[in-house]
Amino acid sequence: MATTNKVGRNEPCPCGSGKKFKACCVRKSGGLSNVQWLIVAAVVVVLALALASSFRLSEDAEASICPPGQIWSQAHSHCH
Repeated sequence: MATTNKVGRNEPCPCGSGKKFKACCVRKSGGLSNVQWLIVAAVVVVLALALASSFRLSEDAEASICPPGQIWSQAHSHCH
């Protein structure tokens, strides 16, 4: 018969912490670490800022096509 190295949830954790496996390494096996979550959050913030900046740039580009003395009207989508 073959033996398996699978640790039961209520057995001591093989890492040597003295905790049960379900309260120690089981939690480490699936999710992201705190550092990984921080990196994900930073990427999301940078992408949101880039997206907001692109909208602002498009408004400025529309305003720059107006002849001198006129301004861009968002409501009418042309120069006044």
